[in-house]
Amino acid sequence: MPEFRLAITGDFLNEKGEDACRGLPLHLLDATNHIRYHIVRDHAPTPGDATYWHKFYSLEVRPEHVADLDGLIVLRPWLKRPTLEAARGKLVVVGRSGAGYDKVDVAACTACDVALFNAPFALNHPTASTALLFMLALAKKLFPQEKITRAGRWDLQAEVLGEEILGRTLGIVGLGHSGRELVRLVAPFAMKILAYSPHADPAEAQAQGVELVGLDELLQRSDIVSVHARPRPENRKMIGAAQFALMKPTAYFVNIARGELVDEAALVDVLRERRIAGAALDVFEQEPLPASDPLIQLDNVILTPHWNASSRDVWQATGQAMVQGMLQAARGELPENIVNREVLDRPVFRAKLERFAANADR
Repeated sequence: MPEFRLAITGDFLNEKGEDACRGLPLHLLDATNHIRYHIVRDHAPTPGDATYWHKFYSLEVRPEHVADLDGLIVLRPWLKRPTLEAARGKLVVVGRSGAGYDKVDVAACTACDVALFNAPFALNHPTASTALLFMLALAKKLFPQEKITRAGRWDLQAEVLGEEILGRTLGIVGLGHSGRELVRLVAPFAMKILAYSPHADPAEAQAQGVELVGLDELLQRSDIVSVHARPRPENRKMIGAAQFALMKPTAYFVNIARGELVDEAALVDVLRERRIAGAALDVFEQEPLPASDPLIQLDNVILTPHWNASSRDVWQATGQAMVQGMLQAARGELPENIVNREVLDRPVFRAKLERFAANADR
C-alpha cells in the first residue's frame, strides 16, 4: 500500500511546540497506517526568540521542506514557484488553511500538477461578523466611550455621542462569500445596501436587495464602506487618495479583506485631517504592523492584528477541512474546494493522485 507523506508548516505551533489554537485534528492522521506526517520546525517559534513575530509573515516554504512530499498543509508561509518545481515529481496536493491563497503561486501549482485547496466557507460568517462588529463599534463610539469611562470623565459624555446604523447606506466592495454574508447579517438594520463587484451576478444581487454600482458612486453615497474584495494584481491600492476624497466626512471605512487593496498613506491622511469620521482595520499593507506606523498614533481608527475573524470555531473548522482533504488525497480522492480546477484535467496530476487509490478501503 502506498505511503502518503505529509508536512505541516510549523507556524501552527506555539513556543512549547503545541498546536497553538488546538485546531488540527491530528488524531485522525494518527489513526491511519498509510499517512506519515511531520511538522516543519523551521517555521515554528522557539522560546525566547523575540524576532519571530516580526518575521513570521515573511516565512517561506523552501525546496528542502518539500523533498519527497505528497501533501503539504500551509498556514502563513509563502509557497513560491521554485519550491513547487522542486517538488513536482511527487507533490500532489497543497492545503491552504484559511480562505485566502494570495501567498501561494497558484499558476505554479497548476504547472507543477499540484492541486491547491482551501477552507473558504469556514471564514464567511466570522469575516462578515467582524465587519459588523467594526461598523457598530465605530458608529456607537465604543472605544472613545470606554476611554472616558476608565478616565472617570463622565462629564465628556456629550463629546462621544454615538449614532445608529439603522437605515443608513452600506457600501460593500466585493460581493463574494463574506460580502453576501454581511448582507444577511445587517438585514435587521434596514440598511440600503450598495455593492461594487464586477464579477457579481446582477440577478443574485437584486434578489438579496443589493444595488450594484460603480466604485465612485458607492464611495459617494455610503455611510459605511466595508472592503471584502479578493486581492488581484489589477486591484492593488484600488482605494487611494482620489477615492477617499469622494467619501462623506461623516462616513466610516472598514477593511477586513487585505491591506494591499488600500493606499494606507492616503488613509492616514484623511483620518489625520478628519476628512472621514473613522476607520477600522484588521489587515495592513505591512504585517505585523510596525510599532512606528502612523496608524497607531491616530485616535479615530480601530486596529486588530489580522486576527479578529479567527476564533476557536474557525480554527477547528479550517483544521478539520485541511486534515479531511489530506485523508481524501491519501485515498486517491479529490479534496473539496479545489482552487485551481484546471489542474484536474492534467494527466500527470491524475496519475499522481491515482497512485493512492489502493488506500481507498483503508
